[in-house]
Amino acid sequence: MAVLGVVYGDIGTSPLYAFKASLQLFDPTKTTAVEIMGVLSLIFWSLIIIVTIKYVFLVMRADNRGEGGILALMALAQRVSIGAGTKRTLALIGIAGACLFFGDGVITPAISVLSALEGLKVSAPSLKLYVLPISIAVIAGLFAMQRQGTGRVGRLFGPVMIVWFLAIGVLGTLEIMKHPFVLYAVSPSYALQLCIQYKGMAFFVLGAVVLCVTGAEALYADMGHFGAWPIRISWLLFVLPCLVLNYFGQGALMIGDTAAIQNPFFLLGPEWLRLPMVLLATVATVIASQAVISGAFSVARQCTQMGFLPRMTVRHTSTMEEGQIYVPQVNTALAVGVVLLVLAFKTSDSLASAYGIAVTGTFLCTAVLAMVVFRRQFHWSRFAAISVFGVLFLIDSVFFSANTIKVVEGGWVPLALGISLTGLMTSWKQGRDVLLSRWKQSSMPLAPFLTRLPQSRIIRVPGLAVFMTSNPDYVPTSLLHNLKHNKVLHENVLFVTVENEDVPEVSPQRRAEVAELAPGVHRVILRYGFMESPNIPRELEDQTDKLGVRVSQASYFLGREVLVPGMAPKLSWWRRGLFLIMARNAVPATEFFRIPSDRVVELGVRITI
Repeated sequence: MAVLGVVYGDIGTSPLYAFKASLQLFDPTKTTAVEIMGVLSLIFWSLIIIVTIKYVFLVMRADNRGEGGILALMALAQRVSIGAGTKRTLALIGIAGACLFFGDGVITPAISVLSALEGLKVSAPSLKLYVLPISIAVIAGLFAMQRQGTGRVGRLFGPVMIVWFLAIGVLGTLEIMKHPFVLYAVSPSYALQLCIQYKGMAFFVLGAVVLCVTGAEALYADMGHFGAWPIRISWLLFVLPCLVLNYFGQGALMIGDTAAIQNPFFLLGPEWLRLPMVLLATVATVIASQAVISGAFSVARQCTQMGFLPRMTVRHTSTMEEGQIYVPQVNTALAVGVVLLVLAFKTSDSLASAYGIAVTGTFLCTAVLAMVVFRRQFHWSRFAAISVFGVLFLIDSVFFSANTIKVVEGGWVPLALGISLTGLMTSWKQGRDVLLSRWKQSSMPLAPFLTRLPQSRIIRVPGLAVFMTSNPDYVPTSLLHNLKHNKVLHENVLFVTVENEDVPEVSPQRRAEVAELAPGVHRVILRYGFMESPNIPRELEDQTDKLGVRVSQASYFLGREVLVPGMAPKLSWWRRGLFLIMARNAVPATEFFRIPSDRVVELGVRITI
């Protein structure tokens, strides 16, 4: 039940706009069974090839220790690849896919809520002027509730979506019974006939048909929460049949009355049921939007942990579920973006032009990464990997190309967002690499420092000092500055390094590695996966027996980096500018690592980049 509520919210609400958007490209006064059956056939085989074969049967096999999603797939592909150049290319593909996913996160709430409330134009025409303000109010409420967490709301998701799928399936079945021959559209010959007859126009139709598979990436992304088999069974035995019945029901309605093109979804049912369906659709679209928003929070945290974004505030909204998080910066950015889209495009039909590029772009990235994983990890032959995923990549390319035609109409939105975010992420990654290189040049190796420590005249004072360092083999800059200014060293010293691994979660046995380097001096390496949030004090408390000191009384010494542009920068001017802006707005290390602010000593470090 929970699978239906979280995983299938997005793809489950696509009947609200996918069939209508596809058929509206033809002349409504001359629409015949050829166009209707052809579109139905294209929708059916898109669901079978892209969702069922590509994602459900193939891509979901490529789990990164149980976790899915394009970043998990990227980490898996990098792990089984050879060569630094190949890994950088795969990283860029993964970043591009993640950035397009953020574009999806902006468009999904806008088009879903608008398409649901546009049912008022059919059920209550007098309220059609209020569709836009009501949509903005629903969206504002949706983002406002994010800070409270989705735990309570989540318990309602499953039952509501069961009612939703049953309702759309039954309504579609009742209409199919009036024109049962629409079921012949399962034959690909109708799709082929449409393409042959309309040629160039059919290419445009593909750009709208792809709307029926929006949310396919969610099946893979949410695999870690529910497992592969519950997702597969729910899709094959319940979700897919209900979706197909509703699409074919809309087609049967159109065959009986072509005037139903104004809104075939809401005209399926009797008049007395239309207003309740608007309410149910609104709730279903909120659920669909919630799933995408939660996914955006998770992807943002993964990007931060993998070093592609600066530190951000991550608040856990559940004491039971680690995955339930709230990222205020991402929530605000999404809310502003969604409201601006609604005000700019005003109707779901206009937004449909902007939707496809984000979805199909992610499909392309997934196909490339999956081909690498199946070739290397599953030991498929080169011919098999290229044949299978090459065909899927070709199909995705056709859909993507069909949507690029709509760039001027609105497709530029996710494209611009994806390019901008990719520029931000790659600039941050390169900037951090340059920073690390500068830091190594001015740092002192740890081994000789510890060798000379017993003979030095450094005064040791009571207490425990924790020095955070990104490289466990070098003396932390904050320690050198503390010696320079305060000329003392604590009796007990911990060098703590946080390492992020390309796995979703690190087992408790591998979490901490403690080593005594000298009397009273220990090195602690803490490992986290990209689905986890660091908590330094808690982890150090768990190592009290090995350390032999009370960590709760420790003082944390951090280096406060002050970045200034240099005369001979290693970064281009625009990347350096982006990096400096992001660095100045990054969440402080104390908040990100959950270090008590009253136990922190920050020492300024001026670094030229």
